[in-house]
Amino acid sequence: MPTVADTLRAATVLGVDRLDAQLLLLHALGRGPGERAWLLAHDGDALSEHTASALEALFLRRTAGEPVAYLVGEKEFFGLPLQVDARVLVPRPDTETLVDWALDLLPADAPAAVVDLGTGSGAIALAIARHRPQAAVDAVDASEAALAVARNNAARLGPAVRFFHGDWLAGAPEPLYTLIVSNPPYIAEGDSHLPALAHEPTSALTAGADGLDDIRVIVRDAPARLAPGGWLLLEHGWDQAAAVRALLAGAGLEEVQSRTDLGGIERCSGARLAGHR
Repeated sequence: MPTVADTLRAATVLGVDRLDAQLLLLHALGRGPGERAWLLAHDGDALSEHTASALEALFLRRTAGEPVAYLVGEKEFFGLPLQVDARVLVPRPDTETLVDWALDLLPADAPAAVVDLGTGSGAIALAIARHRPQAAVDAVDASEAALAVARNNAARLGPAVRFFHGDWLAGAPEPLYTLIVSNPPYIAEGDSHLPALAHEPTSALTAGADGLDDIRVIVRDAPARLAPGGWLLLEHGWDQAAAVRALLAGAGLEEVQSRTDLGGIERCSGARLAGHR
């Protein structure tokens, strides 16, 4: 039977990235994603026929473009082990920029009303609720299937979040929020990157000819749903910051600004409603 080292070499020949192959091998062996050092220490261990067969199937699915997170059923986001599948987008590290900004705006020792629009797996809402337990966090999604994933993650991980089905702020129950946060679809229809994302839900990716249709709706409706001094924070595409800032300013919001991700790209933009802080 093939050894651990044999299997990783075979995965490389198939075109599977080495890190992806290691994560899939650990998953097939019932080990956690943080145990890559174990693979080095056991590179001569033989795999069982069952494990080798399961890995072959996983490698083939990966070479067909299926995300590793779907294959292993989990993706870590802001320290939370979220369960994910094809009903939701895979949470990206870039989105942690949005959570960092939200936490900067929310005092740890004061109540606040927060809503996450287009919650998907619940990543943003659960991360905020975990780190700001005094905040009342709502999460909205137009997909019942996505909400099922998010509710399951909340039940497993513990942070108190209320989930609602609906379109953007139309699904949010509170009249006013201290913070509205969203990672909405923002890829333009026909974008050349879409084929690489074919396994993820298209409805959570694309938003019109320029990718800004959903952001326009959120920005249009946000001023009427923000408490005085409240903030709206949005994730967007790498080349959309100027356009989103213009939308925020056009809606009458103040302190319009953007934040960069770890790669130095303007990944999020936000602004506040006039009034007390």
